[in-house]
Amino acid sequence: MTPLRRHRMIKIVATLGPSSSTYEMIRNLFEAGADVFRLNMSHGTHGEIAERHRIIRQVEADLGRPICILADLQGPKLRVGAFANDAEDLREGQSFRLDLDDKPGDASRVTLPHPEIFKALEPGSELLVNDGKIRLRVERCGGDFAECIVTVGGTISNRKGVNVPDVVLPLAALSDKDRKDLEFVCNLGVDWLALSFVQRASDVTEARDLAQGRAAILSKIEKPAAVKAFDEILAVSDGIMVARGDLGVELPVQNVPPIQKRLVRRARNAAKPVIVATQMLESMIESPMPTRAEVSDVATAIYEGADAIMLSAESAAGQYPIEAVTTMNNVAIEVESDPTYVDIIDASRKVEHYTIADGIVSAARELAETTDIAAICCFTESGTTAYLVARERPHVPIIAITPITGVARRLTLVWGVHCETVTGNVERFKKAVINAVRVARKYGFATETDQILVTAGIPFNQPGTTNILRVAPCAEHLIVQSEPE
Repeated sequence: MTPLRRHRMIKIVATLGPSSSTYEMIRNLFEAGADVFRLNMSHGTHGEIAERHRIIRQVEADLGRPICILADLQGPKLRVGAFANDAEDLREGQSFRLDLDDKPGDASRVTLPHPEIFKALEPGSELLVNDGKIRLRVERCGGDFAECIVTVGGTISNRKGVNVPDVVLPLAALSDKDRKDLEFVCNLGVDWLALSFVQRASDVTEARDLAQGRAAILSKIEKPAAVKAFDEILAVSDGIMVARGDLGVELPVQNVPPIQKRLVRRARNAAKPVIVATQMLESMIESPMPTRAEVSDVATAIYEGADAIMLSAESAAGQYPIEAVTTMNNVAIEVESDPTYVDIIDASRKVEHYTIADGIVSAARELAETTDIAAICCFTESGTTAYLVARERPHVPIIAITPITGVARRLTLVWGVHCETVTGNVERFKKAVINAVRVARKYGFATETDQILVTAGIPFNQPGTTNILRVAPCAEHLIVQSEPE
């Protein structure tokens, strides 16, 4: 049987949950096309999370392929308190007060147990309740209250969420729960940490200090403040998630598509993976078939050159998790076979280079596209070479070979990268080339009559030193005879 490989470049992230927590389902999801499994720390006990993690690693061992695990931290949750009647109807134009009084709410007021919000508010600020279904404008405020006018009415009920779109809140991205969850999943052995409620670069550096290198940090861009500070956030992040759900609540919905395009391109130019997430195939929670609009939405993210597209409730709690992954897989294969896709990806490529490594990977991509090259193979111990090659979005597959299992798992999130671990230290470039040829032939990326490109950094064991490019024939006896030491 041909070993498992993907026939597309973009990666698929599937969230696990009640619908996808057994060995059989998780294995089926992987075989259907899921490359990364997301553990949502907003749902499930530590025991349940640990069990899902164990099963993923079992599937990984059974199939012999590295699988990436992404733990998504909940972040601070801002909610109103409870109402005496459980719910009240608010009319447009009426007054409504938020305060710190913990008495049950009524039609005129309710508690908002977050003094940090009141400290940041000013007249004219907007508050969004229940995903923006109710909108309040602050008329007068103090350290423990906000007198508001209802600008969009509706039913407000117990403990509905509150968004404050036009204010940078004096809140850390990590709550006490997040810190405990971070330590738990890092000890468990996840590969990426998704950080919620990011507003500034310091939020990311705090998480990085706590993770201590045990997981890569992926910043979720879900607040207007994060969009404004994106360059600073990107600089200290290992990856990005465009979390369109909260962005669509806190910003006018028509602003989200151009923001998505800008963030995807900027992350790609920085050689950092970017996930497009939220509501991609939401109708498949209850339907075995997506809408045409959802398919177009998935296709748009693929055409933009995103590294990965993500399923949330579709795979975690939906009735058709395998069908949802299969749909994404099929859409990706179809889009990437479209000549227009290649034109768009090529046109969006950033051509300026700053380092020897940038020049090497650019040369690899150009050589692969203008000659008869079957794949680009990069030997990497830190992952840097693979990230740089993927940034180029070449027309041929990328094979990342590493002796470090954790690096292979992290790279599974990256566009176009097929990851393979090799045992033992590779101290000579000749050995790296031989390994590259064997992997390319094993997974059907090349035959013995093909040639591949091999990139690496010499000397080995020094991250960021990509400085060599070699054309290698895939007839292994030629490699052994001709390759210099």
